[in-house]
Amino acid sequence: MRNFCLYIALFLCIYTTRSQELNCRVIVNADRIQITERSIFQEMETAFSDFMNNTKWTEDEFRTHERINCNLILTLDPEASDPGIGKFAASVQILSSRPVHNTSYESIVFNFADRDWVFEYVASQPLQYNDNSFINNITSLLAYYAYVILGFDYDTFSELGGDPYFQKAGRVVTNAQQTGYPGWEQFNSIRNRYWLSENVLNSQMAPIREALYEYHLQGLDIFQVNPDEARKNIFDGLKKVLNVNQARPRSILTISFMDAKTNELAQIFSEGDPAVRRNAYNLLVNIDPTKRDAFQDMIK
Repeated sequence: MRNFCLYIALFLCIYTTRSQELNCRVIVNADRIQITERSIFQEMETAFSDFMNNTKWTEDEFRTHERINCNLILTLDPEASDPGIGKFAASVQILSSRPVHNTSYESIVFNFADRDWVFEYVASQPLQYNDNSFINNITSLLAYYAYVILGFDYDTFSELGGDPYFQKAGRVVTNAQQTGYPGWEQFNSIRNRYWLSENVLNSQMAPIREALYEYHLQGLDIFQVNPDEARKNIFDGLKKVLNVNQARPRSILTISFMDAKTNELAQIFSEGDPAVRRNAYNLLVNIDPTKRDAFQDMIK
């Protein structure tokens, strides 16, 4: 009987591990918040991490090594927060990465700064969420980024493969729009959750998502075997990003792509054929002139 119970426990453990999609690390920076009882911030980290990591977000099964590594880094704003009544405001950096085939290297896929987190949280608060309705802002924020992270990750493995998850993220936006919380509406900012969802679901912007697929599956994943072919495929994908940027300059999806890939692109094109490097430099500076200095090594 004891062995049978052990077997069941192990089975449940394996099943639970396989059912999770995210390996999300949450960091709450509350250094500037003046409060005596600071254990709430550790509890907040744990609760948010558990919500992200223990919720079943897809119908697919993920093994442990397939889980998507991601970070949510919250920096709480002391002027807009009131811990006494459980109200918090934060700027949040969201990052996710994807392993490169046959290497130990992880490539940043999504890098986004969200400055519009406002939420309520009190000690021991249960985090409840429903895809079809708005319950509270913190679970809507967390669920939104869970779906966005999944969408970008799936895009790197199949062309526009993230559609189902971007659509779910869009539903979170729709459910939250009438709540009065910042970041969900199209007005006041062009760098918020509404516009990120608009971009990833807009067919005009789809070439950037296609470029992400080419960049990873046809670029980084074959780089060890054929670096010249990988650079060519990545360069072809970057042409799509340039075309989108010319049609819709400085869109949030273009900015997010460049924020995720700038340092990596500088390394990729710091070697190889000088003509390819020069062409890549010119193309990238055309997409984002503000990052010119980051690309200087490509033409040395």
